[in-house]
Amino acid sequence: MSARRRRVDATRHGRDSRAEVLMPGPGRERLTGDAPSAAVIGGGIAGLAAATALAERGVRVTLYEQGESLGGRLAGWPVRLADGSAATMSRGFHAFFRQYYNLRGLLRRADPGLSALAPMADYPLRHRNGMADSFARVPRTPPWSALGFVALSPSFGWHDLAAMNPREALPLLDIRVPEVYERFDGVSAEDFLHRINFPEAAHHLAFEVFSRSFFSDPRELSAAELLLMFHIYFLGSSEGLLFDVPREPFPQALWEPLGDSLRRLGAGVRTGTQVHRVRPAADGDLTVDTEGAADRHQAVVLALDPRGLRHLVAASEELGDESWRADIAATRTAPPFLVSRLWLDRPVREDRAGFLGTSGFDGLDNVSVLDRWEGESARWAARTGGSVVELHAYAVDRRAEPKEIQRRMLDRLHEVYPETTDAGVVDAHHEWRDDCPLFSVGGYHRRPAVRTPHPRVTVAGDMVRTGLPVALMERAATSGFLAANALLAGWGIRGQVLWTVPRAGRSPVLRALAGLAARR
Repeated sequence: MSARRRRVDATRHGRDSRAEVLMPGPGRERLTGDAPSAAVIGGGIAGLAAATALAERGVRVTLYEQGESLGGRLAGWPVRLADGSAATMSRGFHAFFRQYYNLRGLLRRADPGLSALAPMADYPLRHRNGMADSFARVPRTPPWSALGFVALSPSFGWHDLAAMNPREALPLLDIRVPEVYERFDGVSAEDFLHRINFPEAAHHLAFEVFSRSFFSDPRELSAAELLLMFHIYFLGSSEGLLFDVPREPFPQALWEPLGDSLRRLGAGVRTGTQVHRVRPAADGDLTVDTEGAADRHQAVVLALDPRGLRHLVAASEELGDESWRADIAATRTAPPFLVSRLWLDRPVREDRAGFLGTSGFDGLDNVSVLDRWEGESARWAARTGGSVVELHAYAVDRRAEPKEIQRRMLDRLHEVYPETTDAGVVDAHHEWRDDCPLFSVGGYHRRPAVRTPHPRVTVAGDMVRTGLPVALMERAATSGFLAANALLAGWGIRGQVLWTVPRAGRSPVLRALAGLAARR
């Protein structure tokens, strides 16, 4: 495919004409006749992507999900509120950024026009000291995106830019994968920001908000992950920091339609089914053990969270080799996080944003007013005259008392939005979880890759090394497609076409400047 054709096709997936296309290897369109069987273990984004790519090409897919519904860490479940209302609870707000090309491509299987997603007007940030930032007016095209942020941000001015350490900061202009991990994985995000003399105000207001989206403290997060984010959202992509959110709760908007799409492709979707062990056979097949059943498959995709992957591999004594098993056992889980959803008896002030990133508020990381954009919450608010508010607290100290953290987050909400102080709480649901990966300093080389020592076993998930500039939900979707592609290639079948932001800095001038710094 010509470079011009790639640029034209890229515009169909996002507004960035420089998005890169990654073509799979050659092969047939799909399997025919007696097709092989594949087990996909885990029904989150990664598992859904892998199952979809395999089923579309004729593989007999069985998707095993321990929970009662699909979606993994974005699943939802029904609850009954104190006022008798039916509602859907989940683990909270997630931003579907425009550069999540592969995730959005997955969702298009069931929703070609992405009508289930609604655009958010801004990504506002607020610090407890009164300083605030916004990305609504920041240009999207690099390098004007970064320069526009400097020009418009009260936390980062031209004098701050001049005061930065140029030798240490110039590598930001040309982030490459996987080289960024080779150079910066051994440094914490916080230490790197101090090394380049990043202004303290912008550090706390902007980059701390982003780093904590990885559910970790900046002191524990690998600087390589922070730099990768800078590339994805600022200098590597012209999609900017604007994003979409689902118009209805996750199950209704996203996962139920995608599950129906899989069933139409002939896949078996087995929710409420825990896989206890995977046993490789001498002929290369694999047996998947569930409660009271042992299913034989020709391939397996392990699409689990870190704890689930550790437990399954530990129980599958014959799977993989000693080194691989040790690396899986060494994966770490991020500290606990809290999602508090509150149904209030009065509205939040009309001008409040649907989403607000916060810093300096005793661990409160963001506030969402769900009735601004989610239909179910909006209908409840219209019927009752109230409002639905959600609070997130990431990287909570494991020794903390949960009820004390919940109380403190409510106090901080009253500080951020004072009109909620006198609001009555009709109902409250608090979700405590600790199942996200920790991208710790120096841990990259031990994170699992897509391929494993077994040629018919692959791994997918947001902790997986892909060699591509992707993160969070997009890494999950991309790794799921890559896991399917690896198996399909073994059967001579052409896999899924993938898209990413450019894998290196976009500007030749900026790349040259970064190169000078590297040679000094």
